[in-house]
Formats: sequence, C-alpha cells, structure tokens
Amino acid sequence: MAKPGTPPGTAFRNCLFFGRTRSLSWLLARREPGAGKDALARVGEPTQRHRMFDATPHAPMPPADPPAETARLQRSRGAARVQLGSGARLELLEQSGAAKAFLPRIDGPAPEVVFLNTSGGLTGGDEIAFGVDIAGDVQATATTQTAERAYAAAGGLARMRVSLSAGPGAALDWLPQETILYDTAGLDRSTRIDLASGARLVWAEMLVLGRAAMGETLAQVDLRDRREIWRAGRLAMAEPVRLDSSALATADGAMRAALTGGLRAFATVVLVARGAEDALGPVRAALPMAGPAGGLEAAASAWDGRCVVRIAAADALPMKHAVAAVLAVLRGGRPLPRVWQI
Repeated sequence: MAKPGTPPGTAFRNCLFFGRTRSLSWLLARREPGAGKDALARVGEPTQRHRMFDATPHAPMPPADPPAETARLQRSRGAARVQLGSGARLELLEQSGAAKAFLPRIDGPAPEVVFLNTSGGLTGGDEIAFGVDIAGDVQATATTQTAERAYAAAGGLARMRVSLSAGPGAALDWLPQETILYDTAGLDRSTRIDLASGARLVWAEMLVLGRAAMGETLAQVDLRDRREIWRAGRLAMAEPVRLDSSALATADGAMRAALTGGLRAFATVVLVARGAEDALGPVRAALPMAGPAGGLEAAASAWDGRCVVRIAAADALPMKHAVAAVLAVLRGGRPLPRVWQI
C-alpha cells in the first residue's frame, strides 16, 4: 500500500521502473506468504530468478509449420437439398457446410431454387452436393447463384454431386450457371436426373475453359463429368465428358484446334418431354448462325422425346446469349432466373 500523500499509481509505477532486481524482489515479497522481513530485506540485492521468468531453453520448440508432405490443407464440405410437395409447397430444406439453398420471391406460380457455394469455388479435396425433388404436377426452376469456379488444385480432385427428381406430370428446369475451369484444376462431377412418367425437363450445362480476359490457356486440367437422365426408370441420355492435359494442349501449350476449334466455351441444352421433337424447328430458327469465322457454332437435333442443342463459342458471353435464345423457345418465353448474369 502506498504511503499517505503518495499520488495514486506511484507504487505501481515504482514496481515497473525499479529495474528487474528490485521489482522482482518486491513481487516475491508480495507473492510468497511467510516471507515477511527476510523477503523485504532482500530488496535491492540480487535475487534468484523466479521460474516463470526463467528464459533458460528447454526442449526445442516444434516447427511452426509441418513439413509440406504432411501438411493438411483446409477443405470445403457442403450439401443442400430442397423438396417441393403438392402445390409447390416447401416440404424440406436441408443445408450444411458451404452449400446453401434459398427460394427468392418471384413473380409467377413456379418457384425458383437457388444454390450457393459460400466457399467461392472448388479446389482439390473439396466436396459439395446439391439436390432438388419436386412432386407430381409441380413446376419449378433450379439454378446456381453464380458461375462455379474450379480453381487450380495442389492435388486431388474436387467432387460435386447433383441429384434431381421430378414426379409424374412435373416440369423441372435445371439451369446452373457456367462452370469455369482454371489451369491445373481437377473436378469430378456427376449429375443424375430422374423423371417419372410424363415429367418434363429443360437442362442447360455450360463449361468455360480458362479465363479469356486474362489470356489463360489450359495446359493441365482434369475434368470428369458424367451427366445422366433417367425416364421412368430407364436411361434416356448419358453424356460423359472427359478432359485432361493430353486432350487439350499441344507441346507448346496451345489448345488443340482439332478438339476445340480454337473455342473455349461449350454448352449443351436438353429438352426431355413428350413431343420434344416438335421444338426442333423453332430452336434452329432461334440459334445464332455466326459460324466458325464468327466465333460461334451451334447445332440441334431431336429424336425419341428429346431435343438436344450444342453450342460452342470463343468466350462465355456469346455462348450464354445463344443459350438464352434457346431457353426462350423451350421455356415458352418465360424469363431467365433472376440471378443469371448476362
């Protein structure tokens, strides 16, 4: 306790500024019960260091970072699923980790389900899953909040699983925004859509190879993309896509013209429904006819309740404009999902 008349805080300042020997002795006198006069008598004399202040090295500290071969990088995980029952009533909304789903307010009776990957993209070791189930006679659109990016991977593949189903007489539009592959990206993706008898599907899948604005050319990539449509329990369409370094790049790093034609954005649009063949004429009329010299190619065919459109472009934007023109025909003029960025 400070003497009467001592300004407040003087004792504390003295403790700080006495120097190491004086302040430590004073603290020992205060902290050691029974030390009394013996401890106080040592004030001003050299003292033994308290063990909490002992800087004598003991066992060596472990390295701050583990060796590269044993380092475990943080990975993203997530799953989201939505179920719409009779009358498009929301019956289930599940989400975990980096996968989110929301249903924005829109004009019209058909709800929109929007999926979001909050991690901002996928890299080696990440896993994400999206799912939608709609009951019979329900009409709904599902999409993604933005383009999905497959970033450069230090090792391993990112895994993405998409599963959708539509009951009898339902109409489901699965319209994810484009997937952008960065150089050295690795992505293993599977999409399975199960349609009950009489269900209708519109599906657009878009893929962009590299970032044109940055002059990026894919030299190393590993894409394994399997797309399946099942109708009434039978396989109606299967489209496996496999791209790797040997398929994409030549020895000097340029993209193989034989495979890509110098184009880097590709889309497949599918209509599966009774009478889908009738959409072929209007779809062909809506397709831009730029040709290879104009940096865009497109073609359409139809058979057995399916109408399939394939589009290739020099960049993502003209591809998306062409896809939008096709979707306007297949969706009866309904607007694109509000989150689409064109």
